[in-house]
Amino acid sequence: MLLLLPIALILALIAALFAWVGGWIGQRDLTPQQMMDLAQASGKQQPGFRRAHSKGICFAGTFAPTAEAAKLSTARAFSQPSIAVIGRFSASSNNPYAPDGASPVRGMAVQIKTDDGQEWRIAMNSFPFFAASTPQGFQQMNEAGVPDPVTGKPDPNKMKALLVAHPEIAAFMAWAKTAPKSDSLGSTRFNGVNAFRLTDAQGVERMVRWSMRPRTPLVAMTPEQLKMADVNFLAADLDKRLAAGPLVWDMVVQIAAPGDPITDPSKAWPESRQEATIATLTVVHAEPQANGPCRDLNFDPLILPTGIAASDDPVLHARSAAYSVSFNRREREISEGKTAQPNVQNGSAR
Repeated sequence: MLLLLPIALILALIAALFAWVGGWIGQRDLTPQQMMDLAQASGKQQPGFRRAHSKGICFAGTFAPTAEAAKLSTARAFSQPSIAVIGRFSASSNNPYAPDGASPVRGMAVQIKTDDGQEWRIAMNSFPFFAASTPQGFQQMNEAGVPDPVTGKPDPNKMKALLVAHPEIAAFMAWAKTAPKSDSLGSTRFNGVNAFRLTDAQGVERMVRWSMRPRTPLVAMTPEQLKMADVNFLAADLDKRLAAGPLVWDMVVQIAAPGDPITDPSKAWPESRQEATIATLTVVHAEPQANGPCRDLNFDPLILPTGIAASDDPVLHARSAAYSVSFNRREREISEGKTAQPNVQNGSAR
């Protein structure tokens, strides 16, 4: 009996750890469940859809590394000549039927599976830096943005208090008001605002942030054009452009210098930092997410191959945990038939 005690203790500790990470016990001030509860209660959330970035389009294409990539990391994705990938474009709203022109942020996610069975999932957005430096600040920003039931608008006093507690959010709000909105997903730049560690064959480590930079020139839309645009103009434009040929993005990494903020995604690194083009992403096909291959994928940014590791950025780890909660909730709704979108996958009922 005494010999079994250490095993039982270890199992209990493991169970407690999982419960703590999941937000079930302990005195943590924010859990992934709370983050998704707020997202779910805001806007026009629909069952069976993601709790954020609900509106999406699946795409397929190829990922081809450059010679420079293998110098920075031993990841197999950087030495395999070309890899078939699937991905997803998205809008920031939790309303899957929101007009494309209303979304201030667009997203791109990619799943890369190499020939040795490893997997890399990338999740990026069109903003150049994150809204807040911590998950708690981001949650408080979303809470402050909830309309007052009496006025139908956010409480200005809550917003003032937010900016006092988290002054970095003001920079994001300024960006959101002034950033040009492109007329196409194909001309949108997508940024990974969190830092990751690349390790090369000699064991040298470099902290980087990556971005997908389009080869299609940006054409900005005026506020009037955005208001008048069709609800699904981005999907229509994407289909039109792909009918004429592939769309290409260059994947570029920015390499951190000593002193650059590694764990604060709300602060951009100077544009003077060393950069390297490590791959090209070529998109050749798009289809609705209702029956596309991206619908049931969780683009968890912590699914990484050997040679690429996560930083200690708390926002990055919160994203991973929140994505898991969102995935579990929507998959349960789909399996129970409680979904607002077609319960079809690859042409057959699930």
